[in-house]
Amino acid sequence: MAATGAESPRPEQGRRARRREVAVVLAATMILLAAAVTIALLVAGPGGTPSATTSSGSLAPTPGTTGVASPSPTADTGPTAVTEPTATTGGPTPLPPEPGLTATSPAPPPTPGATAAPPVPPGLLGQDLTIIPGAGNNIALTFDAGANAAGLDSILATLANRQVAGTFFLTGAWAASNPSGVARIVASGHRLGNHSMTHPAMTRLPEPAIAAEIRDAEAAIAAAGGDPRPLFRFPFGDRDERTINAVNSLGYVPVRWTVDTLGWKGTSGGMSRSGVAERVLGNLQPGGIILMHLGSNPDDGSTLDADALADVIDGIRAAGYGFVTLDRLQQL
Repeated sequence: MAATGAESPRPEQGRRARRREVAVVLAATMILLAAAVTIALLVAGPGGTPSATTSSGSLAPTPGTTGVASPSPTADTGPTAVTEPTATTGGPTPLPPEPGLTATSPAPPPTPGATAAPPVPPGLLGQDLTIIPGAGNNIALTFDAGANAAGLDSILATLANRQVAGTFFLTGAWAASNPSGVARIVASGHRLGNHSMTHPAMTRLPEPAIAAEIRDAEAAIAAAGGDPRPLFRFPFGDRDERTINAVNSLGYVPVRWTVDTLGWKGTSGGMSRSGVAERVLGNLQPGGIILMHLGSNPDDGSTLDADALADVIDGIRAAGYGFVTLDRLQQL
């Protein structure tokens, strides 16, 4: 028979519908509970207590705890211990300092600088001396060292044997290459002078470069155990009023020579041992300054000044002269 309206649900279908409704409600309830637990864990602090927040919404530090310590100015300039938080207290704990240092050690004191050279005597200002004023019948033997040390052993031996002190003008480069040579010259009782760092033509240099040449040489000679102050010799004898004034301003007295032996020319340049001695003995005068060289000729390897030194000393004495170093200038 045909139905006249909607059919009523059967009893079994009703029960199934009710079970589905209950399952949906239970699932929704569990989701809500899980969300609530998650939110509570996020809000809670490390110990289970919610942390305070700043007005900007960022987490504020818990009282009594710190993060990594930030540096702050202190009066102590020594090594500072680095800090980091610990797991037990949350406070800073010093890390061990680097080996050989302590967190409370003061910084090492600065290395004392060289003492200032005395001012140049007014009577020596503006000069490149060619004789020693007031030295009487005395001669100064001087030796320039800028190339090599080929003649050093012979010269030191002759000076010791004849009991004569000389003055050695060293470049800084020579001193740096021959520190033991500097020590031997000083230990033998001889005087040192400054001959610039690299032996340039000084009149071509501006004042700052002149100062650097002199100061660098001074430092190199000092590092080898010597003190060249206040004696200076211009490389090549190249000087003018400006460069002399620049040298004076640095506390140095420029010292030239009375006679150049020309031994540096070597045998290839037409010189000889006897020629060296003849040039010196033929130009003697009170307070004379003799220029000789320590190294060998670069072309023939000769060391004519070293070879002729004994003859020079004996000839000077035979002429009635004695010997002084350029320290005599500091007595003026």
